[in-house]
Amino acid sequence: MRLTRRAVLKVPAVAATVAAVVLGPGLSAVAEPAPRVIAPEADVSHHGRVSLGEERIGIQLRTGNRGPSPLADVTVRLRFSVPLAAWQRLPQGCLRGGSRTVLCATGPLRVDGPARRTALGLRFTGRPTEVAVRVDTVWNGGASDRNRKNDTQEVLALATGDPYVF
Repeated sequence: MRLTRRAVLKVPAVAATVAAVVLGPGLSAVAEPAPRVIAPEADVSHHGRVSLGEERIGIQLRTGNRGPSPLADVTVRLRFSVPLAAWQRLPQGCLRGGSRTVLCATGPLRVDGPARRTALGLRFTGRPTEVAVRVDTVWNGGASDRNRKNDTQEVLALATGDPYVF
């Protein structure tokens, strides 16, 4: 059976079901299904504590992976309800993502392995009496996460110096 270009354009459903099509003398094309790529699955979780003093906020963050796949790296985003001071030192693996945002890389996360710890001490512009902190996963290497409830946390910290756990 020989199909012309015109016939393929007019009947695409028939062309899709044909396994081999003769294109010309000695030439043919074989249709093969594209390989299915399955993304790894992981359950990233963030827990920790926040305490707001007069001049700074302290954050102790633990990021873990409940699996079933290990992750090469995870990027955690911390967003604050008030602007951060312009100049301050951030821990290695962290950078500013805007006036109210800090992004931190965790490094590799094994399945049910020890949580990666990130400690931050940050200053704000002015002296807020309260700060809302939102912690979430921005990037996890393309893994699917069916339980997104435990990788997004939000806590309100009052300027009492007391620790607030999330």
